[in-house]
Amino acid sequence: MSLSSSLISELQQICGENGVMTSEVDRQNYSYDAAVLEPTIPAAVVRPNSKESIGKVISLCNDSGTPVTVRGAGTNLSGGTIPNKNGIVLLTNRMNRIIELNETDMYVRVEPGVVTADLAAQVAAKGLFYPPDPGSQAVSTIGGNVAENAGGLRGFKYGVTKDYVMAVEFFDALGRKVTSGSKTVKCVTGYNLAGLMTASEGTLGVFSEITLKLIPPPAASKAMMAVYDSVETATQTVAAIIADRIVPCTLEFMDNFTINAVEDFANVGLPRDAKALLLIEVDGHPAQVAEDGERIEQICKKLGARAIQVARNDAEKDKVWEARRAALSALARLKPTLVLEDATVPRSQIPAMVSAIEKLALKYDIPIGTFGHAGDGNLHPTLLTDRRDVAHWERVENCVADLFDAALSLGGTLSGEHGIGIAKAGFMKNEVGQSSIDFCRTMKAAIDPNNILNPGKIIGQ
Repeated sequence: MSLSSSLISELQQICGENGVMTSEVDRQNYSYDAAVLEPTIPAAVVRPNSKESIGKVISLCNDSGTPVTVRGAGTNLSGGTIPNKNGIVLLTNRMNRIIELNETDMYVRVEPGVVTADLAAQVAAKGLFYPPDPGSQAVSTIGGNVAENAGGLRGFKYGVTKDYVMAVEFFDALGRKVTSGSKTVKCVTGYNLAGLMTASEGTLGVFSEITLKLIPPPAASKAMMAVYDSVETATQTVAAIIADRIVPCTLEFMDNFTINAVEDFANVGLPRDAKALLLIEVDGHPAQVAEDGERIEQICKKLGARAIQVARNDAEKDKVWEARRAALSALARLKPTLVLEDATVPRSQIPAMVSAIEKLALKYDIPIGTFGHAGDGNLHPTLLTDRRDVAHWERVENCVADLFDAALSLGGTLSGEHGIGIAKAGFMKNEVGQSSIDFCRTMKAAIDPNNILNPGKIIGQ
């Protein structure tokens, strides 16, 4: 469906002629995200370049009943930025300024289109640290990170995006500017709208500015790779490290399938015969790093690690994390379609969840490579398939449903960091119950009475 010529003209007056895209090719480019879902071609794509223009676009869309789907880099994995065919995609990539980097009070104010890795680099150049490091950080934007509450490898020790959001400025469904939070360390002024907006996936408002907490960087770090001949002993080691009250900044797991895929792809020297690897890093004060590193090595040996390789310098440490970050790209080469899931359980249940994944791979005869953030219970079982094979795709869908059931039965959650979008909206009731969904729908209807803000996501229609 195309928008009226008068509406297109008004959007062009707000965003400029180059800020409104209506060609079929341009619209197709923004019809999908990284989830394995059917694309939907929007009616138009707009690129505001100022706060004021965001508000005007939303107000215009509300008056005309035109749905709005906000999009950063489109790296999200749950269909959160798949648009409505009658609506527009609102791109934030023209709003990419770091407004203020305050070294004294350790915060940074940014526009939503700032790329995560660029922010981290500029912060590091000032001797500070922004810990959240989603796998898509080289292209993902801060607005998208907050909208999805993105995590990453350092989540075990440092937390996820929500733990660094100090304040937000956004436009509501009527195009009105709303602010919440502060530059101060403490702030309890009014409702916690910043918390509400985090992980809201563009359903409650559109970010125009975000204030993030920064921290001092760790003084030292130590990385190591523990090699196992058994998946069970590797996952038991994860539980043992946590039970010993050690908090590594990263504690990652890779199974044999993923190890070999990475080695074929990147040739980083991983042991192909290993049944599992743990990639571990501790950081902090040098004395604490030395002590924690030694304790972890002892636990790994006690639980059956056949070898422990400790990085001797930054180059070797980078090689360890190069291997982990290559996992998704490596697996993606093996089949036409890759389904990256987000099974998350309490950390003590990691062994049970890995066992459940292995059983489901056998039950449905589906190749599954498992890797992920074992330290915070967030695994990424990755199903390899070809969506054009109808029978195989049906098995994949059934397997995914069983994966969710397994995670929930272990006290886990549908999503640790990928969001709900439309991919998992149908499963929400299994975790939170219908009354919780009804509560959210009531709130959404009050905030967005014409249902123009990313309709259908998280809680359905």
